[in-house]
Formats: sequence, C-alpha cells, structure tokens
Amino acid sequence: MTYSLNWDLDSLFSGGIHSAQLKAKFTQLKTDTASLGDLLDRWDAASDAPDFPQFRKLITQLQAIEAGIGQAGLFITAVGSADIQNPDVAPMEARLQTLSTQVKTVSDKLEKVLVQVPDKTFTAMLAQPDLQPIAFNLTEMRDEGKELLDDKTENLINQLNLDGKSAWSSHYDSLVATVSVPFHDASGNPVTLSAGQADNNLLGNADPTYRAHLLPAWEKAWTDKEQLFADTLNHLAGFRLTEYKAHGIDDFLQEPLKQNRMSAQTLKTIWRVVDDNKQFLLDYLDRKAALLGKKHAGWQDVEAPLNLPGSQEHHFTFDEAAAFIIKHYGEFSPKMAALAQHAFEHRWIEAEDRAGKAPGGWMESAPETDESRIFMTFTGSPNDVSTLAHELGHAFHSSVIGDLPFLRQGYAMNVAETASTFGELIVADANVKAATSDAEKISLINAKMDNPVAMFLNIRARFLFETRFYQLRQKKLVTPAELNELMLNAQKEAFGHDLSTYSPHLWASKLHFYIDEPAFYNFPYVFGYLFSLGIYAKAQQTGNFEDQYIALLRDTANMSTEDLAQKHLGVDLTQPDFWLNGVALIKRDVAEFMRLTDPLVKSANGR
Repeated sequence: MTYSLNWDLDSLFSGGIHSAQLKAKFTQLKTDTASLGDLLDRWDAASDAPDFPQFRKLITQLQAIEAGIGQAGLFITAVGSADIQNPDVAPMEARLQTLSTQVKTVSDKLEKVLVQVPDKTFTAMLAQPDLQPIAFNLTEMRDEGKELLDDKTENLINQLNLDGKSAWSSHYDSLVATVSVPFHDASGNPVTLSAGQADNNLLGNADPTYRAHLLPAWEKAWTDKEQLFADTLNHLAGFRLTEYKAHGIDDFLQEPLKQNRMSAQTLKTIWRVVDDNKQFLLDYLDRKAALLGKKHAGWQDVEAPLNLPGSQEHHFTFDEAAAFIIKHYGEFSPKMAALAQHAFEHRWIEAEDRAGKAPGGWMESAPETDESRIFMTFTGSPNDVSTLAHELGHAFHSSVIGDLPFLRQGYAMNVAETASTFGELIVADANVKAATSDAEKISLINAKMDNPVAMFLNIRARFLFETRFYQLRQKKLVTPAELNELMLNAQKEAFGHDLSTYSPHLWASKLHFYIDEPAFYNFPYVFGYLFSLGIYAKAQQTGNFEDQYIALLRDTANMSTEDLAQKHLGVDLTQPDFWLNGVALIKRDVAEFMRLTDPLVKSANGR
C-alpha cells in the first residue's frame, strides 16, 4: 500500500482556516451555549423529578457543545501545527477560546447548581438509565462545584483567563515561531533550522560531532530570547497561582493530581521507585558514552542513535513503517491493527518532513466524527516508527471509547499515556526481535531505552524544576538566570551529575511548561509509561488479553486511577510492587545491552 504523508483536514472542515463550515460551527455553538444557559436558569430539580427529563436534556446538550468545541479545536490546532507561520490561526484560536470560556461559565454554574441539589434527589437523578454511565462524572462535577466562588467572580476569572493563562500559553507558540538556529548541513553549508528541525537533529542526528556543535547553537538561540520566555512562564504561572489562591488552594500540586484522578501517595510511590532504581540507567548511559568514545554522555547524546560498525540502521519509508506497525499491532490485537490501517488509509496523519511545521508530535480526537488526527515529522528512523506507534496507540484509545457519552471520554492525561506507550512498546520490541546482527540489536535496544531514560531521568528533572520554580514563583518573579540555575540543578540531580553537558534552557524550549491545562505536564508521562509496562507484562503472560485491555481503556474516565488499577489489574498503586514489575522489564533490556556491548568495550580498552 502507498499512503499519503499529509493528512486530510477537509473531512473535518473544508476550506482551510477560513472554512465556511467552521464559521457555521462557531455560530451554532454560540447559539447552543446561550440556549443551554437559559435551560439551566429555568431548571429546578424538585419539579423535574422523578424522571428528570429537563436535566437529561441539559446534560445531552452540554456534551454536544463540548464535543463541538473539541472538533473545532482539533482543526485549528492542526492547521497551526502544519504551518506555524500562518497568521490567520491565532485569531481563530482566540475566537475558540472566547467560546470555550462562555461554555465554561455555564458549566461552572451547573456544577454549583448540582451542589444545591439534595443528596437524595441527586442519587435519584444518577439512577436514570441514560445518566448511569456518567454517574461518576456528574459526581465529579458536583464535587468541583463545592470549590467554586460566586457566579460573578467565577465568570470574571474565566474572562480574565482569555488574556491571562490561556493568552500566555498561546503567546509561547508565537515566540517559538520566531526561534531559528543558524547552523550548517552535513556538508558544512550554512543553513537556518527552525526550532522543530533543530530539536529533531539535536536528539536524532547520528553524527556525534554534529550534535556536539549543534547544542551550543541551540542554547544560544534560546538565550537570545530568554527574557521573553521568562516573562511568559512567570505570568502564566502567576495567573495560575493567583487562581489557586482565590479558590483556597495552597498546594500547587493539588489540582494537577485531581485532574489526573490520582492520589499524592501514588505519586510519592512512583518517584520513590524512580529514584531508587535509576542507577542501572546511569550505568547504561556510561556504557553508551564509552561506545561513543567518551567518558560521559552529553545532553545531546542521551537520546541519540547508536550506529556501530557492522550496523546498518534500517531506514523505513512511511509505507514500510505503516506495514510494520499494522503487522505487529495485529499480533497482539486485531482491533488495534484495524484502527491503525484505517488511520493510514483515511489520511489521519501529517508526517511530511518539511520546514514550517511545529516541533514534536501529538494526537487529538475529532469527537463529532469519531476520528483522530496525528501530527509528527517522519524521517524514517526506528524512533520515528515508535513515535508513530505511540500516537496510533492514543488513537486506538479514543476509538474504543467513541461510542460512550462524551463525559465518559474525558480520560486524564496519566491514563491517556497508557495506550500510547503500550503501542510503542509493541513496535519497539518487534524492532529488536527483527534485528539481523548483534550490532543492529544494540542500536535498536538503545533506541528502545529512550523512553525509560526520558521517564526516569529527563522528566524527573522537569518535575524537580517545575516544583522548585513554583515554590519560588509564589514569592517573586523568577529571572532567566534563576530559571537556568533551577533547570541545571534539576538535570544534574536527576542524572546523578553524570553528564558532560546539559541543557539549562530546556525550561524555554520545552512546550510542556507552557501548556495552560493541565499544569505539571510531566509526571503523568511517568505514570503512563510504568502503568503500561505493568499492563504489557501482564499481556505477555495472559492469552487473549485484548478484551481485558479494551475494558480497562473504556473505564479510564469512569473512576479514580487507583480504582481502575484495582478493578482491572488487581493491584494497589500506592505500593511499589506493581511499579517494580515494570522496572524489571527495563532492567532486562539494559542487561541485554550490557551483555552485547561488553566485547566492544573490552576490545576498545585493549583487553
């Protein structure tokens, strides 16, 4: 099969960013939101009893509006990611933000109204057949309402957010579009790299000398604009902290934990497991450095490919990558394979390697049409195949819950990373097994180690940085120099002071620090990775795990994270045992890497 490298957005809204269909959708959503507000103003729980037809209508309408917001949001994000220089995207983003704020104002009011409903009446409402599937979500809304301020104040906060937290988050995208890195190509000819291109080369270029020269050029590009990024980060965090304080929240981790439906004890256990079990990854990095002829790896080497003599890194065409993913998905789950094939055939994926695209990769759902769209830059490396498998895992998750009520589709970020990482694990293992020589297997295990190194070391550093930044931001504006110092110290602590170079401007270059919702866009990745490892281990031990796996995914927005694990896996996430099962799989890979590379290191040392 031959598949397109470019996605189809016209099936969502035809005509690009100025789509008449998109404008009509905005008009419809605005009208429906006003209608919803009127319906809520007239609603009375007592007179609506015992069957609550008006409340059921209200919830149905709210879900339809939020699905429409999601559909429009995906389209606008997609257009902007594919062309970061498009000047017409920002006004449409602002229009969507305004509309989203209006919807949130009504939703906030609904949450407060539910607080006033007597417990007995609320229980009777949840017993309605069409409300039972979203009973957990409605209860969440009612609990949220208990923390809200008066309507006038909440409305003011929502309106201010348009030029506050959300605005600063959007401003970051505008700043990144201006970042360029003057450098040279493999032949030494001058080139100017976009932020996305430079990031891809810094992490993925096979030439260690090229990477070593690129890192200071990369750091300088962010240094030149560090004050602008510091202003953005300070004001975004400042707005968030002020909003927390207004709601009586002193602990800045309280909301991120609640949004992820997980307990502080679970997070504490995860970090204890990570810190107690990172030495073998540091040993792996030292071995990788030795293979590169260095005493210690530099920041630019941590996720770099490892092409040894006798190893020919397999370069995938996009069509080969698609066939590889479909085949190996199918060995575990025919339904996963079918979804992946559907995504390729129906052009859900934007993968072309070209200038002008945003850095990174993502998947977002189109809830009204039960589709997804995937954004990435495909260069043909095994890592790119894993990234593609990762995003298709997200798409599979969305596909198996597409028939559920929209409120039941609102899974949190931590469990969102479960299906994606699971899909990535399937393909990474398949890559290693397909190796035809020890040299190739070493290179592929090295590529597979990107995830655990990122989770245990890089993302650990991001969490340490962000925690300390928020502690300092509660007291003062944080200067660029202080941000650099916080990041550098966090990286040294997480990596055991074992690297030869670091990236002190990661706080500026990493989008995750600037996302308005959710905050602390880091620890959910570690949760999702280790959670998926535990599930992967169980799948390898259990025949016909597909149905059990899908049942777990369908419950991801229907209970707390701890209850989800207990119900479907029979494990206690507040204890280390389950997490250590995942660590054991990583240690197995590292042990194989060490075994295969021992002769190479001994030979280099003359033994």
